[in-house]
Amino acid sequence: MALLEVRNLSISFGGLKAVDSFELQIEKNQLYGLIGPNGAGKTTVFNLLTGVYKPDEGYIGLDGVDLVGKRTIDINQEGIARTFQNIRLFGQQTVLDNVKIGLHHEYPYSTFTGIFRLPRYHKMEKAMNEKALELLDVFGMADKAEYLSSNLPYGQQRKLEIARALATNPKLLLLDEPAAGMNPNETKELMDTIRFVRDKFDMTILLIEHDMNLVSGICEEITVLNFGQILASGETKTVLKNPEVIKAYLGE
Repeated sequence: MALLEVRNLSISFGGLKAVDSFELQIEKNQLYGLIGPNGAGKTTVFNLLTGVYKPDEGYIGLDGVDLVGKRTIDINQEGIARTFQNIRLFGQQTVLDNVKIGLHHEYPYSTFTGIFRLPRYHKMEKAMNEKALELLDVFGMADKAEYLSSNLPYGQQRKLEIARALATNPKLLLLDEPAAGMNPNETKELMDTIRFVRDKFDMTILLIEHDMNLVSGICEEITVLNFGQILASGETKTVLKNPEVIKAYLGE
């Protein structure tokens, strides 16, 4: 059974079919790409997978669990985490605190415990600090734990956002245009980071991306969306040579 299985997924906005009969299967530990021109419906698919939007019809299964109708927070607890095209860090919080935010389900304590600094508060905070520092160390950022996240270079902000997503202990990581705004050197480093995350955390990754060098360099399979419908799907190199895919990107 595929880790992620999507069948007949559809949603309309004001009579416009934004996603139409979308299908997807991703195996565990696979690195999969979702591509298409601007406005093709890619981020809408991510919003459907994470419960931001409720589909008009269709099925979304993660490890056999039906996610349709679940809240975003519940879907995250089932095992889907995501990053965003526009980086969404807490800029005035430290690098360490940004990662700790992703750990709040794993190390819970009550508001009462936090206000009065009871022993469980100190125990949980110590454990979260240690776990967050471990994650930052994996990304070579432990020495920047006390920096404000807004003061990090752009590429490191991307890494921090991935680290925070991984702190939720996901089965599936969704990356929404992770290379957006990056120069070629930063993109190359990002490719290495994505491969590292897949191997180090035994992670399954689905990414949206416009940088075809990145897509062809790391994605084993891809699906191409155009006007909300699947245009092509399969092995990356084969799909990227598809005349209809080339036409959708470049025009006649």
